[in-house]
Amino acid sequence: MAKCELCNKVPRFGRNVSHSKVHTPRQFKPNIHPVHLMINGKRQRMKLCTRCIRTQYKIAS
Repeated sequence: MAKCELCNKVPRFGRNVSHSKVHTPRQFKPNIHPVHLMINGKRQRMKLCTRCIRTQYKIAS
């Protein structure tokens, strides 16, 4: 399932609206990537959204 392990971001639901105003269901999925992070001195593999990855790199620098 597309879920960020840090911020718990999950898929959201909405509707596509065509030019003729026909509404059809769609899903907005978070951009999830597997990364390795140092947590409490241990290297740990997590699935994070790109926003969380960016924030973690900014904190580490």
